[in-house]
Amino acid sequence: MSTEMRTGHEGTGPGAITPDGCAVDLYERLTVGDEPDVIEAAVPAGAHILELGSGAGRVTRPLLERGFRVTAVDESAEMLEKVEALDGVQVERTVCSPIESLDLGETFDVVMLGSFLVHTAEVEVRRGLLDACRRHVADGGVVLIQREGADYHTNLPRERVDRGGYTVRIVSADPVGDGVNSVRAEYIFPDAVWTQTFLARPLTKEQFETALAESGLKVDTYLTEDGIWVRAVAAD
Repeated sequence: MSTEMRTGHEGTGPGAITPDGCAVDLYERLTVGDEPDVIEAAVPAGAHILELGSGAGRVTRPLLERGFRVTAVDESAEMLEKVEALDGVQVERTVCSPIESLDLGETFDVVMLGSFLVHTAEVEVRRGLLDACRRHVADGGVVLIQREGADYHTNLPRERVDRGGYTVRIVSADPVGDGVNSVRAEYIFPDAVWTQTFLARPLTKEQFETALAESGLKVDTYLTEDGIWVRAVAAD
């Protein structure tokens, strides 16, 4: 393991595990979904994107291939090593830092907070994440945020077979108090199995929009019918 696990978070399987239970080798192998299509349709061509929580570059690569400039931020040096090693593409730069304390002293056309990070269990951390989004978005720029689906914590257990040949199972989401659930996920590949247990706070649409407002942001539009992808702008 790379560093001490956060309370309530755990990961198992081959390779380095980040403090929130993400396995670096797993995230390098996960296939990308429709995220690049959603992002490309929502922002100007060639925009400079600040990707907060880039992981191993699953979404970074297709964004670079589509002509976007990307500055990738992650708290895991092992994850960023994978981003820096992407074949055939080159990120603008990588920054190893917790998102909530990030202050690059510059702003970006697009700030992206994916991977359901807005659902972090700790309210103050969520505020820090959204404050970082507001701090780094340029005047006239946009913030893209990925939310959990409405039934993320209730349609359980569920599984899907990915086109990459592996199975993803969301096994359970058990209440642990204060509106927070402990979620367990399994990733079954032909040659390896990874698990991740993490804490997540479900947010209604109203709670989400209130959280945005507390950080000086507001919804511009919900980009997908399921409400998972949102484009936000500065509220002032």
